[in-house]
Amino acid sequence: MRSLSLFKLGQISKHLHNGGLIAYPTEAVYGLGCNPNNQRAVYTLLELKQRSPAKGLILIASSIEQLLPYIEPVSAEINAKLQSTWPGPVTWLLPAKQQTPNWLTGTHTTLACRVSDHPLVKQLCSAFNGALVSTSANIASQKPCKSAIQVRKQFKQQRQLMIIPGHLGDLKQPTRIFNALNDTQIR
Repeated sequence: MRSLSLFKLGQISKHLHNGGLIAYPTEAVYGLGCNPNNQRAVYTLLELKQRSPAKGLILIASSIEQLLPYIEPVSAEINAKLQSTWPGPVTWLLPAKQQTPNWLTGTHTTLACRVSDHPLVKQLCSAFNGALVSTSANIASQKPCKSAIQVRKQFKQQRQLMIIPGHLGDLKQPTRIFNALNDTQIR
């Protein structure tokens, strides 16, 4: 997989810091992302997807350190689970810090988190210097986009959306989601 230039990564990072939205390839589908600390950007993304804020969102990162501002410290047992699956295509519901914004957690006390091993996702999070919101690039009830062209067609009216072309990972379905507290599989 080809790396993005430092110049392009700098443009994307600036776009995110300024409240912009991005569409980018992930492990299985294209994702929509934004700065998780920018409430307006998150609500713009939710409106674009026609997704209820009550559902909560996923944060992706290139390292667990990028998730620490949002999650409570975890037990050695939970940490072992994380270490055995990260970086990788597994999303864990982890206890959210009380100050984590509800525009990320929705109505939940947990936050969905993933440390990705997708090369482009790692580049994006490293350039942004933090975790990013990640949700499938699709309008609610429609199939997730699997290419930049599909994103362009589905979201043609959205000027604030920067589409980043690239290759998807090898997964055929979106990443699995587990509750770290009880090992229940959510998806």
